[in-house]
Amino acid sequence: MASERSEGVVVKVSGPLVVARGLKGSRMFEMVRVGELGLFGEIIEIRGDLYSVQVYEETQDIAPGQPVKPTGLPLSVELGPGLLTSIYDGVQRPLDVLRERYGDFVVRGAESPALDRKKKWDFKPAVKAGQDVQPGDVLGTTQETGLILHKVLVPPGVKGKVKDIRAGEFTVEETVATVAGEDGETPLRMLQNWPVRSARPCARKLPPLTPLVTGQRVIDMFFPMVKGGTGCVPGPFGSGKTVVQHQLAKWADADIIVFIGCGERGNEMTDVLLEFPHLVDPKSGRPLMERTVLVANTSNMPVAAREASVFTGITMAEYYRDMGYTVALMADSTSRWAEAMREMSGRLEEMPGEEGYPAYLASRLAGFYERAGQVVCLGSDKREASVSVIGAVSPPGGDLADPVVQGTLRVTKVFWGLDDQLAFQRHFPAINWLTSYSLYQDAVDKWANKNAFEGWSKNRREAMAVLKREAELQELVRLVGMDSLSADDRLLLEAARLIREDFLHQNAFEDVDTFTSMKKQALMLDVIMTYYREAAKALERGAELGPMLELPVLQEIARAKLLAEDKADASFAELKKKVADSLNHNSAKGS
Repeated sequence: MASERSEGVVVKVSGPLVVARGLKGSRMFEMVRVGELGLFGEIIEIRGDLYSVQVYEETQDIAPGQPVKPTGLPLSVELGPGLLTSIYDGVQRPLDVLRERYGDFVVRGAESPALDRKKKWDFKPAVKAGQDVQPGDVLGTTQETGLILHKVLVPPGVKGKVKDIRAGEFTVEETVATVAGEDGETPLRMLQNWPVRSARPCARKLPPLTPLVTGQRVIDMFFPMVKGGTGCVPGPFGSGKTVVQHQLAKWADADIIVFIGCGERGNEMTDVLLEFPHLVDPKSGRPLMERTVLVANTSNMPVAAREASVFTGITMAEYYRDMGYTVALMADSTSRWAEAMREMSGRLEEMPGEEGYPAYLASRLAGFYERAGQVVCLGSDKREASVSVIGAVSPPGGDLADPVVQGTLRVTKVFWGLDDQLAFQRHFPAINWLTSYSLYQDAVDKWANKNAFEGWSKNRREAMAVLKREAELQELVRLVGMDSLSADDRLLLEAARLIREDFLHQNAFEDVDTFTSMKKQALMLDVIMTYYREAAKALERGAELGPMLELPVLQEIARAKLLAEDKADASFAELKKKVADSLNHNSAKGS
């Protein structure tokens, strides 16, 4: 087919959109090279002999008459050992390599393979010559980083008998095995190429039921995420979207992290690039980058590359999922991607949808988020793995009626609504407990009741009821004052304060408080709810409220978040006993 394609010429340039004529034989979403510099471009519309090309680099100096050369290939990524610890741009060019070659700014037309062609990897076969293999089977392994064992898989579409396989050190381009099938012999390398707009296949999808533990109490307890789930983090400027994403990237219970900085400000992405190499994986003590891939596509980079960066990231995530790993992908922020779609749609002169976004906005968002999931991987060993996707959304002015937010909420099952007022009050994470929700709550409650704490769901429901009742009472307090409330209501406000300040508020810069296990979360909330229940019983017996609001044990409850994880059971059992004894003593004293 490549021989039937012909070279075209530029006839129109409109920002990142180039219109070419004469690309005979080229197809939708085919990659082309534009101009004398050979800029990356992708065909996104064909009208007769006119081909609209979305260019992923700055189109300055491109003029009518310059050549447009077809490649015959769709936009693809390179998959193989060496992805981890790397930092790529939106079209998978390694930024650290380009910096060494060209300096601090990416030169237009710059090219470099995504994977190092010279580095040799120690390949250890997992199958023998003469053995039958099918797509997804593990051919062999190589130690990619100190944390991750890279599994070299039989690619989709390849099936047959292993003719030969070798152990030793190889580059990603060298043949490590040959498979003889019905269509002849297929040489296999550690390097694979995959078109980013096509989801990698799996044997079947499973219902996601296991929580993705993040260590963030407001998330794990009240609005949980699951492995293979999808989440949305919308919020106005300054509400802490990026902080939440960074915390999840550091602490989420996943084997592999893929972080996509899609159109975010350069200084925020710089913080990520400077901070991540120095972070330590809490489980192993090794550098966190050993299980992380970063895709950096900042707001000053060409706008069209934002779409490529999102699909580049999800394809790499699926690749590690196919090895059997749990993968968490953070996209910050999909609003910038949608803005790029809006700009390209306007230049294509398409009929605009709501607020100027293209009519296909919702379907394009769905196509991205629906590549998440808990799956049974291809292969004879039936590995189970997952890709969880969490996307930040930056609606103008924090307006949740924004089409990007609404389109995202239709396909995601977790909504962490960030509140700038909470952020201004220095309450982090600034997730509003009255507007957020998780459709995975029932599944996580069942798991947590069995594996974390027997009274998990009971305490969670009662605590949420307290917070909702507090919001109602606050309106009343503003109208008639605190003194007009009954003793029961004033006790409830104190319980709500304990939940907000001593449980939901979390300090990301405090070594002990930055991450809380599900067991410790359950014990913390159980102590607070024990105080509320026992105090309510004391009120019924005639005790005075005032002394119960000033008990010294309340200071210990406030400091409970700093108790060590390894001593949580004993520490919280003792604290719970102190709470009960203090209230009983106060009740007896009052009577």
